[in-house]
Amino acid sequence: MNSGGISKAIIAVPERSIGGSFSSVELSKFGFFSDWKVEPKNNLCTPGGDQSKVQAFVNFLKGEDQVLVCTHATLRYAFEAVDESEFDNVLLAIDEFHHVSADGENRLGELLRSVMAKSEAHIVAMTGSYFRGDSVPVLLPEDEAQFTKVTYNYYKQLNGYTYLKSLGIGYHFYQGKYTSAIDEVLDTDIKTILHIPNVQSGESTKDKYDEVDRILDIIGTVTHRDPDTCVIHLKRHGDGKDLKIADLVHDEPKARERIVEYLRNIEKPEDMDLIIALGMAKEGFDWKFCEHALTVGYRGSLTEIIQIIGRCTRDSDNKIHAQFTNLIAQPDATDELVKLSVNNMLKAITCSLLMEQVLAPNFKFKTKLNDDDKSTENEIKVRGLKEPSSKRVRDIIESDLNDLKAAILSDDKIVKALPGNVDPEVINKVMIPKIIKIKYPELSDEEVEEVRQQVVVDSVIKNGEIKEEGNKRFVRMADKFINIDDLHIDLIDRVNPFQKAFEILSKSLTTKVFKVIQDTIEATRIQMSDDEAILLWPKIKDFFKSRQREPDINSPDPLERRMAEALVYIKAQRRQQGV
Repeated sequence: MNSGGISKAIIAVPERSIGGSFSSVELSKFGFFSDWKVEPKNNLCTPGGDQSKVQAFVNFLKGEDQVLVCTHATLRYAFEAVDESEFDNVLLAIDEFHHVSADGENRLGELLRSVMAKSEAHIVAMTGSYFRGDSVPVLLPEDEAQFTKVTYNYYKQLNGYTYLKSLGIGYHFYQGKYTSAIDEVLDTDIKTILHIPNVQSGESTKDKYDEVDRILDIIGTVTHRDPDTCVIHLKRHGDGKDLKIADLVHDEPKARERIVEYLRNIEKPEDMDLIIALGMAKEGFDWKFCEHALTVGYRGSLTEIIQIIGRCTRDSDNKIHAQFTNLIAQPDATDELVKLSVNNMLKAITCSLLMEQVLAPNFKFKTKLNDDDKSTENEIKVRGLKEPSSKRVRDIIESDLNDLKAAILSDDKIVKALPGNVDPEVINKVMIPKIIKIKYPELSDEEVEEVRQQVVVDSVIKNGEIKEEGNKRFVRMADKFINIDDLHIDLIDRVNPFQKAFEILSKSLTTKVFKVIQDTIEATRIQMSDDEAILLWPKIKDFFKSRQREPDINSPDPLERRMAEALVYIKAQRRQQGV
């Protein structure tokens, strides 16, 4: 605003509590050339009616003040009272941008498209998530093309911190009711936010208040609840330590208001030990001392999980490590909801796989030209890798790979392929390209292949373990280590990029439970396509040559079963064609 030709800045946040993140700061103390100052009258994230806030918004646009903070709702209401031209040379920053949608029914998205089309406004879109909770894109491709993407991922974030240096992603499987397993993963010596399951979910006991009471009883004995702050004081079993607990599940308005106010003003780690929540303590919630985000069951979306993980990734001098743990129900073959249970488990694991990909160090992948063309610390050379042929492909590789991985891991067919029942080459050469074409319909077949190779190579390398021996580096792919200087795209294409999910399931669960998962998926198995059948045909011939028999559709090996299904499909197609 001081030197860039911008007249004003408007910051819009999804709810009032998040507005505090943009309050006045004396930035000059930290070496900046100017302070960030929000006049009290221009902080519209305060109690009050919509009408008065809309008028304050209108007055701001007409006046001399430079900065205003409001909610998404206030922005929407105020937009109806002003002309788009009044946003000329105004910087409009929308926080938690994933609330925007390209859907015509999304009012915030419609507002944004109108401002972009009919004014000279500057737009800053801010989000800590890589995707929306639903399948509707945040922006239309032509609108998104106008933005310059700046990605600041968890890996960069942790590298820039003073205290917090690592983030762990973990799972814990349980059978029966989750309350019987909670003590196995809840360490009350670690500052924790515990999210209990939604009442409508399969993991819920359907009585959220009773669940809170059971959790408290497992930890210790409640001594009293402070009448002023509504903080629960509890004497821990074993050592009698006094724990301070916040209950954000009970929704009695006055008590909720008091405990939220207390949490907002926490200054020391010892002010709070455990927060139990259901729908709160997610987006925009700030408790920097939190070390552990413990979540029961699969949440409503990948976005929600990432919002929860963000609660424990604030830098603070009380921690060097933060942990996200997902407590997941094991499917039970006798349960009528077994299909839902399997889906939830696989979705939870795909989310954690995605987060591990985001947290891994970034490599650049280039074509290996000859034997003397060696990989470096941050650049890996791969024989046969196609170089990007257009600026659009380069942009996707530079800034969109995590977003693309999110789309891939959100795809129902990919999720069903996690337990190892689909040939890796089918995943890499058939399923992934289809998702790329849907996400980027403007790409040519050649460009789709360039993007496909990059996302597969990136996923496989980050999914593998890298180790050094002497002056050589090796990457673990499938079940063996490969010299990084010997990597070839054909070799990588034969590796399941989501092999880690299969390992998690096969190692963490009993054979019986694992079979329940595979059988459930088989009951709704992926339909065979021409592309998959063609790709499997050479493998079927090799199988017959080595075993002297056709693949068995009842084989315990899921890949043999899939080849058998492909053979049935091919024979049926040949019959239809009269061949």
